[in-house]
Amino acid sequence: MRGFSVASAAMAASLFVSGAMADLDPIVIKGSKFFYKTNGTQFFMKGVAYQQDYQGGGSNGNGSATASSGNTAYTDPLADETSCKRDIPYLQQLQTNTIRVYAVDPTQNHDACMQALADAGIYVIADLSAPVSGQSINRADPSWDTDVYARYTSVVDSLQKYTNTLGFFAGNEVANQANNTDSIAFVKAAVRDTKAYIKAQGYRALGVGYASDDDSAILMNIADYLNCGDSSTSIDFFGYNIYSWCGDATFESSNYEQHTKDFSSYNVPVFFAEYGCNKVEPRTWGDTKALFSSEMTGVWSGGIVYMYFQEANDYGLVTVSNGNVTPNTDFTNLKSVMANDVNPTGVQASSYSPTNTAAQSCPTEDSNWNAVASPLPPSPNADLCSCMVDSLSCAVKSGTPETDFGDNFDYICGHDNSACNGIANNGSSGTYGAYGMCNPTQKLSFVMNQYYNDQKAGASACDFGGAGATKSSSSPSGTCSSLINQAGTAGTGTVTSSPTAKAGSSSSSSSSSGSSSSASAGAAGINSIPSIESGLLPVALVVVVGIFSGVGMIAFELLAGKLNYINEVFPSLIPLRNLRQIDKIPKPQLTVPTFKKCRDFKMGQGSQPLIHFEQLNVWNNFMTNTIL
Repeated sequence: MRGFSVASAAMAASLFVSGAMADLDPIVIKGSKFFYKTNGTQFFMKGVAYQQDYQGGGSNGNGSATASSGNTAYTDPLADETSCKRDIPYLQQLQTNTIRVYAVDPTQNHDACMQALADAGIYVIADLSAPVSGQSINRADPSWDTDVYARYTSVVDSLQKYTNTLGFFAGNEVANQANNTDSIAFVKAAVRDTKAYIKAQGYRALGVGYASDDDSAILMNIADYLNCGDSSTSIDFFGYNIYSWCGDATFESSNYEQHTKDFSSYNVPVFFAEYGCNKVEPRTWGDTKALFSSEMTGVWSGGIVYMYFQEANDYGLVTVSNGNVTPNTDFTNLKSVMANDVNPTGVQASSYSPTNTAAQSCPTEDSNWNAVASPLPPSPNADLCSCMVDSLSCAVKSGTPETDFGDNFDYICGHDNSACNGIANNGSSGTYGAYGMCNPTQKLSFVMNQYYNDQKAGASACDFGGAGATKSSSSPSGTCSSLINQAGTAGTGTVTSSPTAKAGSSSSSSSSSGSSSSASAGAAGINSIPSIESGLLPVALVVVVGIFSGVGMIAFELLAGKLNYINEVFPSLIPLRNLRQIDKIPKPQLTVPTFKKCRDFKMGQGSQPLIHFEQLNVWNNFMTNTIL
């Protein structure tokens, strides 16, 4: 204790206490309710969706933080300190305690905004996906692969240290009609693996849930499917994007009454992940009054108003121009309702004994549901994929654009169907190839090699119009040998070994031909060795070390711990987003099937529908005669 003084000890204690006090009390889950961890008071979300729309062309034109890929870019609201601090006072006027962000850039620094939000008592619930190809689960061709896994875990890594991170959405309106509900199997696999990752890393308990659209034919099947079975694979909360209360609707006519009955036995928290119909303007927020009334608070944990920023869809609470904020009439009306009509009465965690503890039964397959409950898609394993590519003699030629992949997949699988069994991804039948979770380059390399071998390694069998090329292969050894043997020659085996390296890299020897530009090198594998990276333990260690080493000045920081899929056959597609006004158009005029829900067109999940060339005339007529 040489050189250590009472003053130094006092300073250390002061720093420790002041740092700890800067954190916001984490929100925890007990039964079907949220609670403040420390005092046990029930937590109701008084939320606002907080993210500006992304733009095409790789730039949003306002100088704020963006992440881009190809022709899309999005603004990360948590990385824009200036805008964040500008908007917090307005959020506070609305009694906001939660914001929802739809896409964050895990490579950006979020400290300043997250701290400012914490100081204002505001929590964050974040979508794990991004509106960029390969960074979300696409309903048209669903896959839970190493690229998407890397994206999801990198977002977890970037936000887990903040005590005002409330949780994450593993998907947003991925399924929007009966014929694409098979995609929910991949969402559930994402929930399973994200929860496992959080646990393996030693992070504090963070909920992983899903946000569903308002389609009565599939809503409860989605809710039941994501809740049924073992808790390790089921969601921690369910968000409902609902826009049925419009104008002078009532508790009954809006179906709020029926939905409250439907979720009364649900065993995890449910809340409105988006709400606020604008068919009748200005909005007077009768839905908000109902949501926080005694008729609903026994079941619902509040909700998130859509949305803060005024966009083309006319849902904005405020208009931002040249950095200046102007509240709209919707803002003024909501402010009044929140101040005068919202005062939910909850329960204390200590006196709450959940009675709805049973999980829901898994839905059976029928005309409105086509996802099997078991098996789920396999966990992404970057080691296996890298080992597989190293073992190939024929692979994707370096520099081949992904827009050419579709033609090659179609050709190979059409001429040699067995070559593609190893990359099967069928949520309807529960058939999954061992390599179905690899990235697109690796999967195409696998089927090219299968075809090449089936053609007796003929001189031109690996050409594929210049997209393929032969290469030297390496015989698997050690861990690679075990993984490859489990997968089998056809790739139809079950791999039980766990990944051991980062999702975007591999501990085994790797091949450049198997890499993917969209994979994140910062996301660890499913069962990586846990590390203590959250809570107060690191702080305590620093203080103790400081005391016993005689450091007078102790410094430390708290470590609290709808278009993205590109169809390669039709590479030029038109993204549609933020056209919520389509709800106001008579349904007979909506000739393109995926236009059924206007909420398909907002930013927030890489699942926005797309228009192909053959649909272009339909869309032009639709825009000219109906919208314009």
